[in-house]
Amino acid sequence: MRKLLSIALLFICGNLLAQDAIEYQTPPKEIYDLVMAKPTPGVSFDSKGQYMLVLDRSSMPSVEDLAQPELRIAGLRINPNNFGPSRSAYITDITIKEVASGKEFHLSGLPADLKAGNLQWSPNDEKAAFTNTTNNTIDIYVIDIKTHKATKVNKAAVNLVLGAAFDWIDNNSLLYTAVNKPLSMAPKKPLAPKGPVVQQNLGKVAASVTFQDLIKSPFDELQFEFYATTQLVKNTNGVETKIGSPAIFGSVEISPDKKYLLVERIDKPFSYLVTAGGFNSTEMITDMNGVLVKTLAKLPSSELAPRGNDNVLNAPRGYSWLNNFPSTVQWIEPLDSGMIKNKMDYHDAAYTLAAPFTAEPRLLCKTAMRMYGVTMLSNNTYFVTEGSRAQHRRKTSSLNPDRSLNLLIDLSTDDAYNDPGTPLTEKNVYGRNTIKVINGTKIVMRGTGASAKGDLPFLNTFDIYTKEIKQLWRCEEPYYETVTDVLDFDKMIIVTNKQSQSEQPNYYLRDLKNNSAKAITNFPDPQPGLRGITKQKVTYKRKDGVDLAADLYLPKGYDAKRDGPLPVIMWAYPREFKSASDAAQIRGSKYTFTRVGYGSVVFWATQGYAIMDNAEFPIVGEGDKQPNDNFVDQLTWSAEAAIDKVAEMGVGDRNRVAVGGHSYGAFMTANLLAHTNLFKAGIARSGAYNRTLTPFGFQNEERTYWQAPEVYFAMSPFSYADKIKTPLLMIHGEADNNPGTFPIQSERLFNAIKGHGGTVRFVQLPFEAHGYAAKENILHMLWEQDQWLGKYVKNAAGTPYVK
Repeated sequence: MRKLLSIALLFICGNLLAQDAIEYQTPPKEIYDLVMAKPTPGVSFDSKGQYMLVLDRSSMPSVEDLAQPELRIAGLRINPNNFGPSRSAYITDITIKEVASGKEFHLSGLPADLKAGNLQWSPNDEKAAFTNTTNNTIDIYVIDIKTHKATKVNKAAVNLVLGAAFDWIDNNSLLYTAVNKPLSMAPKKPLAPKGPVVQQNLGKVAASVTFQDLIKSPFDELQFEFYATTQLVKNTNGVETKIGSPAIFGSVEISPDKKYLLVERIDKPFSYLVTAGGFNSTEMITDMNGVLVKTLAKLPSSELAPRGNDNVLNAPRGYSWLNNFPSTVQWIEPLDSGMIKNKMDYHDAAYTLAAPFTAEPRLLCKTAMRMYGVTMLSNNTYFVTEGSRAQHRRKTSSLNPDRSLNLLIDLSTDDAYNDPGTPLTEKNVYGRNTIKVINGTKIVMRGTGASAKGDLPFLNTFDIYTKEIKQLWRCEEPYYETVTDVLDFDKMIIVTNKQSQSEQPNYYLRDLKNNSAKAITNFPDPQPGLRGITKQKVTYKRKDGVDLAADLYLPKGYDAKRDGPLPVIMWAYPREFKSASDAAQIRGSKYTFTRVGYGSVVFWATQGYAIMDNAEFPIVGEGDKQPNDNFVDQLTWSAEAAIDKVAEMGVGDRNRVAVGGHSYGAFMTANLLAHTNLFKAGIARSGAYNRTLTPFGFQNEERTYWQAPEVYFAMSPFSYADKIKTPLLMIHGEADNNPGTFPIQSERLFNAIKGHGGTVRFVQLPFEAHGYAAKENILHMLWEQDQWLGKYVKNAAGTPYVK
């Protein structure tokens, strides 16, 4: 198993200047067996609760799979051979299960090598459709639930380049985007360009996020146009009819009465600064034959959008159909030119326009904060949501007949304890999911139920007139049980997913009125090697008084008195808060069944480490203070408090602690090693370390580099690379697609640390994006981490702990 594939990786070992070309390696057997475990199946229920589909999921692809042809243009990753995304997770098998009886039925007609996705039930729930991907085409199959048979229905290959798969028009008809031209007509790259690539700006403010995989040349434009242009097709029982002319469709939405299409068409010129979702576009309404009925707006490129958390492009946005009317479109427009700092009584307005779309738009409402959306309830009440990212605030109101707003919920987005939950929906007469109102006044809310005891999920009713909350059901200790769906609002029949520290998650059918429950799945334990590892939620306080928590995992059979303190791995991801009290709230549950994915560090509990996972590193900026103004100090206080906690418990050796994280957690890790001597080693995966390379803001920092250069300098571990002497393992996907975390971020920090004599190792994983996928790369990553932790933490000499 230690010679899976002879692909050379780039390594720099210690202070050596030469590369170390080695073969792929695998981690210890305990870790190998855990990461290679078969994924637990997913499920999908029909809206009546009669049938469920059990969906087996794909395991990790090989590095050879990731090495297949891939186009990286307009912020997209495209497989040029099949007009689809170049990397996806798939459903590998589908079984029909009768909920009441528990009977299972094998599906006939499935492709031999099933790679299914985009599953959708038909309006009457008698069918379900899905896409199937092969090396050279994407097809649509329809499952007949009663006959247990799947049938391929398309002749024209489906195009998923821009993500839209298909939609049901009615119980027998599908709408989808088909490939417009054969692959043989794809543009051929010239040996030499016709001229240089020139970009210019004529005085307009266009501060752009640091996106990756953008269009960079006229040839890229040709490729994007070829692969993204599609033909709309209506398919009725296998008979295909073209709708309108080919175009680049950003989105297509069928009206509730099935008479119109709301279309976003992407237009030229294409931007070199933003992704396809931000290109120039036209919002229009056509009939079901593709004939133009109404042009709603010509929308400019989002490269003109002002930077800042609550600023928006000065243009209409959020076009959609209102669910409870036959054909009424709604949208939002800024009243402040998109600049939240402009002093206004109202910053946004929502408008509607009904068929035949010849009247003037009707003003629906205005909001004092930035409007997020308007939704309809089953009793035709409107819910209006507004808020502020900068203030971490969100409000939900109902709309009065006089267009004024009746405030229902006003809450900090960081306040988990008082989060009322999310409204549940039911199909209306048009087959559209609409927020369900029961007894004329109450909506049903599903929530995480955060509390001082941890998350205890709930199902409540919320009276939209009196604001009274009534509990229908809540998870009981020592379980963690979440509401998956409500199958019958009248009888209160729900489906939940239930687990505990000793019980694998499985689905249950609950009758709330009769207080009964029965299991409807019996999935086996996918990772038995983790059993016996203990988990507890530990709490502690940092020096500025903020309460913190972490999930502490200890090895099987470990006894602190007998075995003494263990080496510790701390894994975290910082998060910004506007309130210390919100930051102090307990999140997560101590009652979950321990399962781990490839990126987890809980694996190392099998190797004799104490694990502090999800260790909280809140960055608090109350009132007018900006959280990032003392970012490093707050990181340090959180790290000190966590180390003190496990040391005081007698389970952690404060002289042998590693810290690590992915993405912003990697940024955190490098900062802690640059500014403290608390740790023996660090692991930083796919991070950004030089904030001048993201000068127009990052994470939740909305100030630009030019507005706060001292913040950008002080927060960049690259600025203090000469101080990083603690051994640092850096890992990065060579094809990282995340805004800001370019691979060069790791390359330059590695060189900076090396140039100052630090101990650092840089592993670049071939073909990997921001998250990792290939089996060989993941196994090797785990081997690298195991070797690093063993050398510099577990078996390290006892260097004194320094606060």
